[in-house]
Amino acid sequence: MATPIKFGTSGWRSIVADEFTVANIRRAVAGIAAYVKTQPEPHRVLVGRDPRFLGESFVDEAARILSAAGVTPIVIPDAAPTPAIAYAVQQLKTSGSINFTASHNPPEYNGIKFSTHDGAPALPEVTKQIEAAIVALGENPEIPRNNDPEAKFETTDVKPGYLARIAELVDLKVIAASGIKIVFDPFWGAGRGYSCHILRQAGVTVETVHDYRDVLFGGHAPEPDDHLLGDAKTRMHEAGASLIIATDGDADRFGIVDSNSIFIQPNYIIALLFDYLVETRGWKNGVAKSVATTNLINALADFHKVPLYETPVGFKYIGELILQDKIAIGGEESAGLTIRGHVPEKDGIIAGLLVAEMVARRGKSISEQLEALFDKVGSFYPVRENFHLTPEAKARFTEKLKVDPTELGGRKVTSVVRTDGLKLVLDDGSWVCYRLSGTEPVVRAYTESRDLSHMSSLSAAAKDFVLS
Repeated sequence: MATPIKFGTSGWRSIVADEFTVANIRRAVAGIAAYVKTQPEPHRVLVGRDPRFLGESFVDEAARILSAAGVTPIVIPDAAPTPAIAYAVQQLKTSGSINFTASHNPPEYNGIKFSTHDGAPALPEVTKQIEAAIVALGENPEIPRNNDPEAKFETTDVKPGYLARIAELVDLKVIAASGIKIVFDPFWGAGRGYSCHILRQAGVTVETVHDYRDVLFGGHAPEPDDHLLGDAKTRMHEAGASLIIATDGDADRFGIVDSNSIFIQPNYIIALLFDYLVETRGWKNGVAKSVATTNLINALADFHKVPLYETPVGFKYIGELILQDKIAIGGEESAGLTIRGHVPEKDGIIAGLLVAEMVARRGKSISEQLEALFDKVGSFYPVRENFHLTPEAKARFTEKLKVDPTELGGRKVTSVVRTDGLKLVLDDGSWVCYRLSGTEPVVRAYTESRDLSHMSSLSAAAKDFVLS
């Protein structure tokens, strides 16, 4: 039987040579082409990639399938960040983009992100059509392909236009005038030559690590998380820098390290930038966050008297609000954000640059700014844990999720939110949110306490609810 191809919260991903094969790539691209042909002409699709193994070959294969299907491919020859591809979709007015990337997943993975004509990640109503078109191909389809060995496809360089737009959205002069020194870690990924280039052009001192192609990403996932930022921290101390900004494999996620070498979790970065954008841009049209993201943002929305939008997990929902100009900023605790007037897609590059601007303008470390934020609206301490379950335990927990609990760990549940998974808000303002993985027997538990001393007991209660 042919492998089912399912588009999750951010496209289709699988292990190369297992399910991510050339045959399945052909099926996926043919399904996308079928969808594109139902949309208004001209039928043109950008085809890009991150630096993973065989990426160039996959791009060429996709271009040949699209060409044979009557869809004009526009190839991006070099590895490119997901947000840069999204911006190019908007500027070139294409029917969308196919991006070969597995984002922050380990090097043995690859995947396909499909974005629609607005540069936003495809919504479920679109991916369902693509999946149906793939199924309609049958078990062993003969998919038409442009076999001309001399075929030349249109190409484009997405970097200049994207960086020009970033320069309009970020105050690079403020960063340069502050004299700040920055370390940039692209994690061998598609962000190479982007953040460092625009900062250096503005006169900012930037040191880089992992600034070369390595399809194995140093032997681990290209994820800008604290436990993988050791090399960047070493360079920070050597160079006397006061900030680390990092991006993941396709540069749609960010990682930030403060001047004291403390990793600042994405929940806090989103909240700080929200507060900063209201302060400096005067944007008060709204803020969006996924249901699993810190309620510090809720408190700030109340403080600034702006609308709050709480979405299911998946950046496509935040992207819709950006397109509608309903929000100044939208973010997810998994290190994704974008801002008003920018692409409806996660952008780790603009996130890092905005943090640099915020530190430069305010003249205070991120930790100092976070302390001031807590003084303003109260303290919030979020944590995420993954619990691996046997298939039987997962089945039991799935049944448990169908019932609204009235208490958790001896504390009263005051409200139950089912925007995505099960979120239990407790009487002291703390909360727990459970989400089951759609691809493996894992439950993700997001917890947040208003009091740091209560965090361990809340985490224990959250775990007990899963495993009992």
